[in-house]
Amino acid sequence: MEKNNEHYDASDIQVLEGLEAVRKRPGMYIGTTSARGLHHLVWEIVDNAIDEALAGFCDDIEIIINRDNSVTVKDDGRGIPVGIHKKTGLSTVETVYTVLHAGGKFGGGGYKVSGGLHGVGASVVNALSSWVEVKVYQDSKVHFIRFENGGKPVNQLSVIDNCSPDRTGTTVTFKPDPEIFTETTEFDYDVLKTRVRELAFLNRGLRIILCDDRDEVGKKKEEFVYEGGISEYVEMLNKNKTPIHDEIIHLSGEQNDISLEIALQYNTDYNSRIYSFTNNINTHEGGTHEDGVKRALTRIINNYARSSNLLKEKDESLSGEDVKEGLTMIISCKHPDPQFEGQTKTKLGNSEVRKIADNIFSEGFERFLLENPDAAKTIVEKCIVASNARMAAKKARELTRRKGDLDITNFYGKLSDCKSKDKSECEIFLVEGDSAGGSAIKGRDSMTQAILPLRGKILNVEKARLDRALSNEEIRTIITAFGTGIGEDFDLSKLRYDKIIIMTDADVDGSHIRVLLLTLFYRFFRPIVEAGHVYAAQPPLFVIKHGKTIKYVLNEEERDEYLATLSPNTKYDISRMKGLGEMDAEELNETTMDINKRILRQITVDDAVAADEVFSKLMGEEVEPRREFIETNATYAVNLDV
Repeated sequence: MEKNNEHYDASDIQVLEGLEAVRKRPGMYIGTTSARGLHHLVWEIVDNAIDEALAGFCDDIEIIINRDNSVTVKDDGRGIPVGIHKKTGLSTVETVYTVLHAGGKFGGGGYKVSGGLHGVGASVVNALSSWVEVKVYQDSKVHFIRFENGGKPVNQLSVIDNCSPDRTGTTVTFKPDPEIFTETTEFDYDVLKTRVRELAFLNRGLRIILCDDRDEVGKKKEEFVYEGGISEYVEMLNKNKTPIHDEIIHLSGEQNDISLEIALQYNTDYNSRIYSFTNNINTHEGGTHEDGVKRALTRIINNYARSSNLLKEKDESLSGEDVKEGLTMIISCKHPDPQFEGQTKTKLGNSEVRKIADNIFSEGFERFLLENPDAAKTIVEKCIVASNARMAAKKARELTRRKGDLDITNFYGKLSDCKSKDKSECEIFLVEGDSAGGSAIKGRDSMTQAILPLRGKILNVEKARLDRALSNEEIRTIITAFGTGIGEDFDLSKLRYDKIIIMTDADVDGSHIRVLLLTLFYRFFRPIVEAGHVYAAQPPLFVIKHGKTIKYVLNEEERDEYLATLSPNTKYDISRMKGLGEMDAEELNETTMDINKRILRQITVDDAVAADEVFSKLMGEEVEPRREFIETNATYAVNLDV
């Protein structure tokens, strides 16, 4: 290996002072400097206010997006201490905003329980902002300090005004630095709203106000407060469902300073929705609190089913999957010292929580079943039906298991597989119709691109159990092609393609097929979506020809932008593109498949709750929510070819 520089001594070791490290490597502290990282700044400040609420000192939080796209977070907590910090010699406010890992969350007794993953929020926000202003209301005085240029104080903390004796709290305003957030510094109101609503559900009785002052005409202001806490969360999640028992079951308890709160309700759906949190952090990957509750749920329902003779001695016990069918559940754990692990550090790892969660849930849920025999019977009978369907699905899954090379059974006549065995470079196109499939096969790169034509529309799995889904030939074909198996057999590591590309026409039918496929992936192959393997091809809508130039454009906006670049005296011809099935192989390759020219849209699940709500509303059994959605959004629909 070639040596770049043989000189290496003490002078090569760089020491970053203060907040320089944060600006140098912002991704280490907020994950990314994309839009997601931008919004993370808000949560770092809001977390501090939430901690005051968890400690019992804060009732109201207000978040304001200002006209200059700065953000203000106000709370009525105790306010950051204003005295001189004995270790730094600075005011405590300046210390909190300029020294990493300075705060009340590190065992100093300030907070029994605190949110936030890192406890470095205030100083990190300061480091990544053009400017920050902090006002602290304490002892009838308003204390003020301003920071600029990556966290440098402009003034020392000083008293600038008086306030009423009962006015306490902290107000922080910050403006993200465009040198750090080069992608965007525009805050998305809906992104903030989703998390604000979640925080209000998780902190019963806490009022959070969200304002958007950027539009003079249409200022937004919404208030979120839920006296029912996570029970109201379950109620919201089930608003497009049909519950099978009226009461939302709400259980809670505390052991060894660890508190658990669980709310649940069963509905007629076939999918489960279980969301767990620790200190308000969404533990996407689950953890010991979720494990303990799930273990207890399976055991208690089996015990009740046996003791009530709903499950006979000869019958197989209900599995964890059986007892989760149609279940909507929120699990909220408050822990004084949470330990997070997993790929994204959102999995609770504290081993002692598993037993505590099991105990608290078991005691409360067993009591509910005994005191509500009608609801208990309905729940158990649904679980038994799910068990029967699971066993039927187990038999049906045998039909989807690959038996080796792709040269056996009728299935292999449908898939035109690629030659490469390196799955990191392989991709499969799910193509609408045989005609487009034929063109795609001729126009593909056969080394890395596989083609699977789909005949007609697949089953809407939002309205079907796994056993029925597996009776659908097109779905079985997709499962077999992917190689991952499904249900209990699912194994992401066996996925044969790095990219799964949905290629449908840009019309109503094509959109419907795409949504049906995305519903299938979200419900039965969700780890594939979460891992970023699913894409939608973007065939162009128009072709512009002038002289010897041929330009494909995706939409009207791109068309108009391109035409604006042409000189006024250019003669040009615009035509709307044909459907995929009407394109020849060369045209399909040129516009949609060539990896050097095509445009793909990656499908992500940034917010599982919102995604679940949309799928349930648009694809589920309930008609009224779908009608309401259509009526509300009808004015935005254009170019419908119906």
